Amino acid sequence: MRALSAEETRKALPFRPLIETLRSVIAEFDAGHIICPERLVVPSVNHQGNVLSMVACAPDILTHKLLTIFPKNKSLPTLQGQVTCLGATDGAFLLALDGITTTERRTAAISMIGLEAFSRKKLENILLIGTGAQARVHLEALDELYPGVNIFIRGRTPEHVNTLVKTPYSNLTLHAEPTQNIHYDTVITVTSSTKILYNQPAIPETLVIGVGAYRPDMIEIGPQIVNNSLCIVDDPNGAPTEAGDIIQAGKNWQEVKKLSDFLQNKPDSELPVFFKSVGCAAWDLAACRLALTTKNLI
Repeated sequence: MRALSAEETRKALPFRPLIETLRSVIAEFDAGHIICPERLVVPSVNHQGNVLSMVACAPDILTHKLLTIFPKNKSLPTLQGQVTCLGATDGAFLLALDGITTTERRTAAISMIGLEAFSRKKLENILLIGTGAQARVHLEALDELYPGVNIFIRGRTPEHVNTLVKTPYSNLTLHAEPTQNIHYDTVITVTSSTKILYNQPAIPETLVIGVGAYRPDMIEIGPQIVNNSLCIVDDPNGAPTEAGDIIQAGKNWQEVKKLSDFLQNKPDSELPVFFKSVGCAAWDLAACRLALTTKNLI
């Protein structure tokens, strides 16, 4: 079995083909052709961290992502992980991807699918809330897919914002979030916040994409937006137990739609859209499927 480094994994998952592979997998998952149970989360005995196990099974390959989350780590990263790809007919171990890089890139790619599906106008100004690794990989995707866009950054500290604003992206113009009002075509939140970060009045002209808040106790987007928007989730199976923004807003889950319904057609409603991404193992399977092709292993 070949194991790819973080950089090799990044090169194996270019955004445009990753997005197309994800579109195919989203449709397969919706049709019931991919088995993808909810992620298993097990705390460590000392309660200093958690182990996450995520499995997906398709007719061609099986995948398993194993992640550890230890927030108090000092010499090691908080997040560590690996995605293993196996043959569906014989269980043979085929390939291992860096788990963190895979998660970052497939997550950003899902956001780009939502951006294309739910944007109602040409993008000019985007507010990105967050300055960590997921913010950077979203900027990488936007740099490739939406050249010429202005990105305004909001973070916890001016130092983090300034560092990110100074990062060179050849096709984007980055700014710190200004104090004066600016109309944003899209707001993207990529944090692990437990406090509301964005709760402006919901308007059809501003698409809101929530990427963080992957636990019920986390929240980025406030109820003013959630309850006055058409809410759409990437994974309808996992979202009711993971999408903190929607859970805390008390939204009726019967009113929440799934991304697979909008791969071909934009919403016919004039309501504002809140797209919530929680992720699932099927999206890791899509990454493995692409990596097998880009590395000429099939």
